[in-house]
Amino acid sequence: MSVHDAPRRRLALGDLAAKKKDGEPIVMVTAYDHPGARIVDEAGVDMVLVGDSAAMTVLGYDSTVPVTVDEMLMLTKAVRRGLTTALLVGDLPFGSYEASDDIAIATAQRFVKEAGCDLVKIERGGSTVERARAIVSAGIPVVGHVGLTPQSATALGGYRAQGRTAEAALAVIDDALALQDAGCSLLVIEAVPAEVTAALMPLLSIPVIGIGAGADADGQVLVFHDLLGLYDGPAAKFVKRYADLRAAALAGVTEYAREVRSGEYPAPEHGYAMPAEQAERMRQLLAARAGVRHPGASPGAG
Repeated sequence: MSVHDAPRRRLALGDLAAKKKDGEPIVMVTAYDHPGARIVDEAGVDMVLVGDSAAMTVLGYDSTVPVTVDEMLMLTKAVRRGLTTALLVGDLPFGSYEASDDIAIATAQRFVKEAGCDLVKIERGGSTVERARAIVSAGIPVVGHVGLTPQSATALGGYRAQGRTAEAALAVIDDALALQDAGCSLLVIEAVPAEVTAALMPLLSIPVIGIGAGADADGQVLVFHDLLGLYDGPAAKFVKRYADLRAAALAGVTEYAREVRSGEYPAPEHGYAMPAEQAERMRQLLAARAGVRHPGASPGAG
């Protein structure tokens, strides 16, 4: 039986724990709009993250830093409307949770109340651990994020792999353990050597989703636009493209523009027609409105 034939029900957080226990890989996709959400949901993914990578992928910013809470909420609401089964994770953007527990809770509550998120995601260890603890205490499930954390990429030396020395690897592991201790329900680990993930997995009881972190994680996440070849920016080493939709889209729009300019489009089959008598009646009415006798009409008694 294919995923399209299987009974569809909305997943719950407990389903992820069950998948981890059973060794069933968890599939996560980062998507940003309603059409994308419908596609990945129908494909049977388990989770959809509305990531702040939307800043670069769909909003045209140079980094994730400028994207606002309101922009992220707009995108997250659109994704929510496209999902029927997958869990929804909302990414809290830079500057929306770091300053205090109260601010972190208030932001997380907006993502749950306004956008219908099942979980929210925050980045880094350090002070973020306390923010995670506060949000969890407010009754909102949290996804932690360690390794390469794009919101702090400048401080990390750019978009590059983390944990490549023993000491750096231990720092990543310590952050992951601290986020679990703070009550996180899930962890994303990004751009670290596979050896780090392998060492971390026996230490964690919560599901771990990898991206550029090897095959030992409980699941994997890729960005919709990356895996389908829609994004034309530089791709990270861990990205595998399963389609080249940008090339197909470019070819399609180029051909459309050519046909419009040549007069090939629209052809008669692309339009609508009136009954002949109604078209004639329309012309008579227009002529009468303009005070012009319709050609071929009777001259009358004049």
